[in-house]
Amino acid sequence: MVNINTLDPSASPLDYYGFELRRYREAAGLTQRQLGDIINYTGSMVGQVETARKLPTLDFSQRSDAALCTGGLLTRLHPLVMRSQLPAWFQQVAELEVRAAEICTFQMGMIHGLLQTPEYVRAVLGALDGTDLDDRSVVRLARQRIFEKEQPPVFWMVLSEAALNQEIGGSEIMRGQLAHLLTFENNPRINIQVLPFSAGAHAGLTGSFNVYRFADDPTIVYTEGYGSGHTTANPDTVKDCSLRYDHLRAAALSIKDSAGLIREVMEDRYGEQVA
Repeated sequence: MVNINTLDPSASPLDYYGFELRRYREAAGLTQRQLGDIINYTGSMVGQVETARKLPTLDFSQRSDAALCTGGLLTRLHPLVMRSQLPAWFQQVAELEVRAAEICTFQMGMIHGLLQTPEYVRAVLGALDGTDLDDRSVVRLARQRIFEKEQPPVFWMVLSEAALNQEIGGSEIMRGQLAHLLTFENNPRINIQVLPFSAGAHAGLTGSFNVYRFADDPTIVYTEGYGSGHTTANPDTVKDCSLRYDHLRAAALSIKDSAGLIREVMEDRYGEQVA
């Protein structure tokens, strides 16, 4: 068991969060159980967060801030804690998502993580590894909070029709995921276009990729492999991928027609089956 007295707040954002939670709780003269009663969590949960053995939720952070009069410290720390729990090779990408003014993604086989439902996330992450699935799912979903910012990024997703038909997690989960995509149909900041099978050979045949554009920094391209990712601001690569993305958007269905195809697949392929 971790000894809170030896917990190093500089070891990680999670350790720092736990250290600050304990410091504010003790300053308020509360035991772990008393704080838990106030914020409607168990004293055990408070203790596990304080010793960096459990990830805090956003709700836990907000309730603790209110109870301990922290000025919102724990809520501000929460996104940093979540990003620190991502695989090391992906943490830089999560930071790019936070800073980007525009994100353009082409996805071959599945929905991009920023638009995944909780059930779809669990199915994807649990395909080969079911350990710590609750925490890993929460960490991935936390990335979607970028759309709650005062100035959220403009998000473009060109999605292969294959991803609509790749049944991840079963029919019910896929139906919910496609229904979720349709909720963005009239959102000018989140744009979804489907690249239909009828497009034939296209500019994205070499695989999925992301393009991140910023207000004042160079554009960055990200590609991903098995357990690794690669970012580059090389001008030639950025120019090539930007051109590829323009061609993919041109070959894809319009936003309106894409929504129509998503709705059709959702109903025909994943609709409730009548015996």
